Amino acid sequence: MTETDPVLRALAHPLRLRMLSLMWPGPMSAAELARELEVSHALASQHLRRLDGAGLVELAEERTRRGGRERRYRTVRGTPLSDRREADPLLAETMGLTLRERAARRAPESEGVTVDAELWVDPETWQDVRSRLAALALELHAAARPARTPGTEPVGVSLMAFPLRTDEP
Repeated sequence: MTETDPVLRALAHPLRLRMLSLMWPGPMSAAELARELEVSHALASQHLRRLDGAGLVELAEERTRRGGRERRYRTVRGTPLSDRREADPLLAETMGLTLRERAARRAPESEGVTVDAELWVDPETWQDVRSRLAALALELHAAARPARTPGTEPVGVSLMAFPLRTDEP
């Protein structure tokens, strides 16, 4: 039996995916994450340690707060999800759970985009579309601001686009 990649294991939990998104625009402490995610400080700390152990977050700053030391982490820049070559049902399942949770919080009066497709396209079209999707994801991440920043609104984005095998598994 092969061992699961530690990065995939760390990513294979909806709460950790949300934590990475929250820490993308700026560093947060376990206490700040716990408040935003409405979970206990202990649970947020546990998940933060798992992300740190997998190299997905880094210590951004340490400061004195209320007589103690507060450690604030940020998401390590890069695309740990987009360049995965192996099929990973565990990650897909986690993203599915995240999508279900986000869909339940969708603002009904706002516009969105929903797509589900299994298509046959030429390789050049696939490479072009894949590149544009990656660029759009980078654009959204670059525009991200800390949670609840005035003048911003929360948006949910879940995307998996990949070539399919033509032989039966």
